Amino acid sequence: MTSTRSPFTRRALLAGTALAAAAALLTGCAGEGSGGTDAKAASSTLNIDYATYNPLSLVLKEKGWLEAALKDKGVTVNWVQSAGSNKANEALRAGAIDVGSTAGSAALLNRSNRSPIKVIGIASKPEWAAIVVGKDSTIKTAADLKGKKIAATKGTDPYFFLLQTLGSAGLKPADVTVENLQHADGRNALDGGSVDAWSGLDPIMADAESKGAQLVIRNVDFNTYDVLAATESFIQKSPETAQTVLDAYEKARAWAAKNPEETANILAKVASIDPAVATKVITERSNLDVSVVPGEAQTTVLKRVGTFLVESKDVDSQSTVDAALDSLLDPQFASKADASRVAGE
Repeated sequence: MTSTRSPFTRRALLAGTALAAAAALLTGCAGEGSGGTDAKAASSTLNIDYATYNPLSLVLKEKGWLEAALKDKGVTVNWVQSAGSNKANEALRAGAIDVGSTAGSAALLNRSNRSPIKVIGIASKPEWAAIVVGKDSTIKTAADLKGKKIAATKGTDPYFFLLQTLGSAGLKPADVTVENLQHADGRNALDGGSVDAWSGLDPIMADAESKGAQLVIRNVDFNTYDVLAATESFIQKSPETAQTVLDAYEKARAWAAKNPEETANILAKVASIDPAVATKVITERSNLDVSVVPGEAQTTVLKRVGTFLVESKDVDSQSTVDAALDSLLDPQFASKADASRVAGE
């Protein structure tokens, strides 16, 4: 069928189409100039975890600074509780959270097993794991663990603390029976006598200690930092939001340093523990005064732990661990973190 449109009409339509295309291109450029993909994420949601083993996350959630900082950018905050590094990493893999609190060892394990996560910041260098036994136990040394039944949460720092402890005594994972229980369940198993020892995690461990349990094997060098891990997709799509998260964490760090008692009270409330126990965790074991920037200190610790990931068969080869470690740390946001960009008292 022959068109009845005049040449003028056809030219007008073509011109209109060209103008529309140009406008779309300009709009896209404007979006890039005002913050890249974040500018397109109006009314989007930041899914971020909080955990009793990460006191700074509790301060942030309590104070609402992150919500206030992101409100004008059209980003809401959804807080999800993590019961352990293993749970934080499960949520990251599933896309249920964008940023999660996890041990450095757990982050390395998950990247080694092809989870697309990176460490974008450091929350603390805690002494949060130890070997715990009952008040009447005869276990005193790492060698005494041979043949024993030990509760530990696989994929978390207490689990890797246990592996390193065994290695220090010339023992292998096969020399003990590991009961894979979530942290709180491990404490209950120890209390109930169904295991001989528990590789514990604060603040649950500190609460058990206050009720008579013994921390018989401690070594701060076997603990691998509390890190902030983020999905690669979040880093790529929401760099402005990622930067705000690191800025807010630095604000929480500064506030906690000035207000240790209130920080302990926040922990006590969320963890349902005695304020005196929470104070011990904050003042003696949390070590919040560390650089937020991931770098050589974490690499050094994780190189040592990486050998245990292979020995325990949690990762198939040392080359896989090495490749994961080479690409795990992403300091771009932490290196520019600035607490002054986040308002609030």
